[in-house]
Amino acid sequence: MSGHSKWKTIKHAKAATDAKRGKIFSIIGKEITLAAKAGGGNPDFNPQLRTILAKAKSANMPSDNIKRAIQKGTGEIPGIQIEELTYEGYGPGGVGFIVEVTTDSKNRAVSDVRSVFTRCNGNLAEPGALSFIFQRKGQVLIAREQIQEEALLDLALAAGAEDVITEADHYEVLCPVANFYTMVKALEDAKLKLDFAELVYLPAEGTTINITDVDIKNKLEDLTERLEDLEDVKSVYSNYELDASISLADPDAE
Repeated sequence: MSGHSKWKTIKHAKAATDAKRGKIFSIIGKEITLAAKAGGGNPDFNPQLRTILAKAKSANMPSDNIKRAIQKGTGEIPGIQIEELTYEGYGPGGVGFIVEVTTDSKNRAVSDVRSVFTRCNGNLAEPGALSFIFQRKGQVLIAREQIQEEALLDLALAAGAEDVITEADHYEVLCPVANFYTMVKALEDAKLKLDFAELVYLPAEGTTINITDVDIKNKLEDLTERLEDLEDVKSVYSNYELDASISLADPDAE
């Protein structure tokens, strides 16, 4: 009996992992297609495509998948119309959410996102309703072992960064959207391995909500997980943080 249960657990875990990997490849593939459509299929002359290809490589995306995605973008092989869309909404506790989707069906995407918000005691907001809560930034994460703080600061600021934050094991480099691809290229030219490099939404100063209620925390995490599991969802951002009292009471809270 225990062997059977263990096998079921392994199969379930593998299926979940495979499903997650399949979704990641699908989302990255759509990003590649959009980038190639906008700026051509040569990454040497398309910084957006070059950055996404680095993400695809990091995710171990098969080269055939990458090639097909580029060819769909350049029109070499037929493909469906893909759109990048952003939805805004509120979750439990008045927490704001930004949901980025990459989809071939706008109707399906908005229906799925709205359904999750409704099911989780939240609601979709009008476009622009949360513009005062979030700021669009370029964000890069680099392991601290690669470079000294002062050297990175000089390099990043010269390339257009506006802030370098030193954490325990990595640096976080932030920049305006307009400087993102220039900054990424400068860091890569310096032979630095970028653990993460994307345009993101970050809470504006003074807009972060401190969550002290465990029930609200659980509902927010459920909403986030359900959104992230949707077929078309690329990224989910929110403006809450867990109070230290919750983190101390629940070691798994962080």
